[in-house]
Amino acid sequence: MLILVYLFSLWTVINAGSHSLMVLATYIDGHTPFPEFSVVLMLDDLQIAYYDSVTWKTVYRSHSDSKYYDEEQSDADSVFRYMYDGMKFRTFHLKDQNNCTDGVHVHQIIAGCELLNNGNASLFHFWDGFSGQNIDKFTFDMKKDKIQEKRPWTVIASQIKWGHLMLMYETVHHPICIKVLRRYLLMKKNNVMRKVKPRVRLIRKTLSESRELQISCLATGFYPRHINLTLFRNGQPVDDGQITGGDLLPNGDGTYQMRKSLMISEEEQHEGHVYNCSMKHLNLDNKLDIMFDVAESDPGSFSLSVVFSLLVFMLVAVLIITALIIWKKRCAAGQGSETSVSDYSLTPSSLQDET
Repeated sequence: MLILVYLFSLWTVINAGSHSLMVLATYIDGHTPFPEFSVVLMLDDLQIAYYDSVTWKTVYRSHSDSKYYDEEQSDADSVFRYMYDGMKFRTFHLKDQNNCTDGVHVHQIIAGCELLNNGNASLFHFWDGFSGQNIDKFTFDMKKDKIQEKRPWTVIASQIKWGHLMLMYETVHHPICIKVLRRYLLMKKNNVMRKVKPRVRLIRKTLSESRELQISCLATGFYPRHINLTLFRNGQPVDDGQITGGDLLPNGDGTYQMRKSLMISEEEQHEGHVYNCSMKHLNLDNKLDIMFDVAESDPGSFSLSVVFSLLVFMLVAVLIITALIIWKKRCAAGQGSETSVSDYSLTPSSLQDET
C-alpha cells in the first residue's frame, strides 16, 4: 500500500510533459505467500515488466522476443540483484536499529529516471520506506551533479559507502534506466504519448441541515496524468486546508480524474464572493477558467419547485376541463328539452284537441 502512495506522490513531482521509468521494489522479511523480493517496472503509468526472487527472471508484458531480450535480461539482473542485496542488508539493520520484533516487515523502494520532452535526461529519483514510514528520499540532478536529500531516519552510512552508492547510480543504474526508457518510449508511444482533453463538471450541493453549499470541480477523462486544478475565491487561490479532495485517481479506461471541493457557509453565500475553477492541462491550448454561480438556487430545490408547479398546473387544467365538460353537458341537455316541447306543440293531434 505504501508503495502505491509513493508512486502517486512521485508522479506529482515528475515534470509535466516528461516521461519516466520507475522501479517499484518490495522486500518482505518474514513468512508470507508472496516472493521475498519482487519488482514492477513502470513506463509512466504503464507496467512493462515484472521480476521476482522465485524465478530471478524479468518477464516483459510485450516484446519479450525482441532483439534486445538478452541485453535486457542482463541489465535487469545486474540492477535488481544489486537492489535485492542492498534491501536485504538494509532491512536487517533497520530492524535492529528500531527494535523491531519478529513478524513480517516490508521494505519498499521506488527509483527511476526522467526524460524531458526535448530528449534530454533529467532527474534520478529515489524513495525508500520501511514498515509504513519514509526513511530516505533523494533526487539526483545528473546534469548539475547535485543531490537533494531528505532522510527522516535511516541507517547511518559512512562517506565511503555513500560515495560508492552515488557512483553506482551515476555510472550503472542511471545509464541503463535512460537506455530502457528511450527504447520503450518508441515501443509504447501510442499508449504513453496519446493526448486526451479533460472533461469538466461543476457540481453544487446544498446540505439540508446546515444549509452549507458544497461546490466541486471535477476534471475527468484526461491523459497524460499531469494536471493543475485550482479553486479561486475573488481571484485568490483557496487555502489547501479548506479544500477536500485533490487526489489523482485512475479511471477504468486508462485516463485520470481529479476533484476538488469547497464548503461555503450559509452566511458566506450572501457575501457576494466570486468563485471559479481554473484548470491547466497539456492538451488545453489555454487555461480553462469556469465561474461558479453561488447565488443560483440549489439544483435539488429547483427541481422540486418545478415538479410542484407542474402538479398545480395539471390540477388546474383538470378542473377547467371538468368544468367545460359539465357545462357542455348542461347546454346539450337544455337544447334537447326545447326541441321536444316544440315538436309536441306542432303535432296534428294536439291541434285537433285545441279545436
